Amino acid sequence: MKAPSRNKRPGFSRRAQYGLFFSYVIAVTGILVGLGLVVIAHVDPTGFGVIRGGALDATAPISSAARGVVRGAGKVVDGIGAYFYAGSKNAEMARELDRDRAALVRARILALENERLRKMLKLVDDRGGSVAVARIVGSSGVSSRRYATLDAGRAQGVEPGQPVRSPEGLVGHVVDAGMIASRVLLITDSSSVVPVRLARGGAPALAAGRGDGSIEIRPLGAGGNPFNRGDIVLTSGTGGLYPPDVPVAVILSKDGDVAVAWPLANPAQLDYATVEQPFAGLPPPPEPTKTAKP
Repeated sequence: MKAPSRNKRPGFSRRAQYGLFFSYVIAVTGILVGLGLVVIAHVDPTGFGVIRGGALDATAPISSAARGVVRGAGKVVDGIGAYFYAGSKNAEMARELDRDRAALVRARILALENERLRKMLKLVDDRGGSVAVARIVGSSGVSSRRYATLDAGRAQGVEPGQPVRSPEGLVGHVVDAGMIASRVLLITDSSSVVPVRLARGGAPALAAGRGDGSIEIRPLGAGGNPFNRGDIVLTSGTGGLYPPDVPVAVILSKDGDVAVAWPLANPAQLDYATVEQPFAGLPPPPEPTKTAKP
């Protein structure tokens, strides 16, 4: 009986030869494409932005479909879990109902008071500078870089540098725009910095993303940490990008000279967002007229 050959080289199989050849071709092509993109990004940033916009247009439908599948699967899982645990929770819910009635009355009172304060502070108002209302078709939830994808692009008037907000608060600003899709840098990204002020008292501060879904609030004025748990920070309008008085985050805790806050607008739970024109700032006051001496 003849022993099997130990020579496993792909040269004995034409199919293996072709597979090895095409794998080399694909690897070399990928390396060349990557090097070409790096060269284009340094030599022609405008052209590289067009390429990124085209990539956004191509991947936006896939992101939208994947987001729908994930949400649908989550609803199915929640429904199954609720069915199996409904019986064991009924007795506990009955006991909690009496306790919750008093809390519900207090919550309604607080809701009315909050609505009154929101109207007074004009936290969410329409300044007439809207460019487009777009659907959020994707967002990064675990990466240190925090982005969201909108299903609106240059065809709808969306351009890089435009702020994005929702009824809940500030979302971020556009950094890339294709013809039918755009990418938004979220305020929770580690490279995002937003000038803000404390709603209670108006103390100026800077809101910087921490890359983990939270925001660091650092006061600009002297005199210690002015923030308390539950305080709301708003955009100050400084910098010429974000309009003033847009809700940004709520303070969770204090950490030395800074505070940790959570964004009021969570892209993972939002369906739509509004793209606006950059805030140009308030016009300077008119100069006093000079009166001629008699």
